Amino acid sequence: MPPDEITGTNPGEIFVHRNIANLVVHTDLNLLSVLQYAVHHLGVRHVILCGHYGCGGVKASLTRAELGLLNKWLRHIKDIYRTHKQELDLYAEDRKVDRLVELNVLEQVQNLMKTSIIQEAWHRKQLPYIHGWVFGMNDGLIRELTTVAPNSPIDDVYRYDFHDE
Repeated sequence: MPPDEITGTNPGEIFVHRNIANLVVHTDLNLLSVLQYAVHHLGVRHVILCGHYGCGGVKASLTRAELGLLNKWLRHIKDIYRTHKQELDLYAEDRKVDRLVELNVLEQVQNLMKTSIIQEAWHRKQLPYIHGWVFGMNDGLIRELTTVAPNSPIDDVYRYDFHDE
């Protein structure tokens, strides 16, 4: 579904980057280039990380299927599953996938916060806000899982120091 239809915005109002399972990987130069352009050059005020229930990428990460290069990408979601295995294994399969979608969104919001791109923007402009959403393909509703304000706490190991010039 087109993002402008989900959000009720006009075409071109939202700058969009998509990838399988909406992962924020610190070595993904494509994502980081898009993020830098949006945050530093377009001056976006909000970054929305939006997953969707029933995500095929998340579902695939729960299998043992050999999917070639995709296995390397989905490994990031397998790591989230491993961290939350005790909770996730309590659920039936469909609910397990949907809960992993939610946990993935929350993890990817954290990964956005860890980027020097976001941290520098927070330091210099006090923007953007980061939102973690999940879209319900069945009901058309957006569920906001989290909103992170500029300069929200980040574990010190991920924090960068920026100096004013």
